[in-house]
Amino acid sequence: MKKTFEEALHYRRAVRAYDAQKPIDTVIVKKCIEQATFAPSSSNMQLWEFHHIISKETNEKLAEYCFNQSAAKTAQEMIIIVVRKDLWKKRAQSNLQFLKNIFGEKPASEYSKREKFALNYYQKLIPFTYADFLGILGYLKYFTFWITGFFRPIYREVRAKDIRVVAHKSAALAAQTFMLGMAVEGYDTCPMEGIDSFRIKKLLNLPSEAEINMVISCGIRKPQGVTGPRFRIPFDEVYKQW
Repeated sequence: MKKTFEEALHYRRAVRAYDAQKPIDTVIVKKCIEQATFAPSSSNMQLWEFHHIISKETNEKLAEYCFNQSAAKTAQEMIIIVVRKDLWKKRAQSNLQFLKNIFGEKPASEYSKREKFALNYYQKLIPFTYADFLGILGYLKYFTFWITGFFRPIYREVRAKDIRVVAHKSAALAAQTFMLGMAVEGYDTCPMEGIDSFRIKKLLNLPSEAEINMVISCGIRKPQGVTGPRFRIPFDEVYKQW
């Protein structure tokens, strides 16, 4: 029986051991990955990929690259979330073409103010933000914006390392969406950052510019797979109302 959002929220734990006698449905896992693509993404750039590992042989190799931690060794399937900041031109073009299809083919003078802003966002602002050369352009933009910031509020995260953080935040939102989707189905997951990202990239034949955001193991928990009661910092310590 499927869980409600609140039930799934409380059910989801980082599970360290899965039951080999309880298989999971690959089709359902794929559906949860598809749901994850509806997660928020900065500028709707969707600079992510989801590698769904169902091969037993590949999962065994992947477990080795996750240092043979129990969450990886006992997993039935694994998901590797990859950040593809290098695809920004392609993704910007996809957004631009989508907007043109919505607005319709017409002379530039006939676009509304809102439509012009949307088109210019992907034609001019995104290239200005993402384009860089050996980090030099990023720092030039950063110092220019910093000086401008003395006079008015302005966006400051324009260096290559800033854009990298933005892309990883979007991928992490997709990862959380996936794990909650799995919890709704009664399936378990464990996000893992203790990995050899270099070897995983080689295993997946990824380009050097791609980055591993995290590896998520999947299965159905054993009772000992949850290490203990959930601990959270008291809410009044982390909640600030202004």
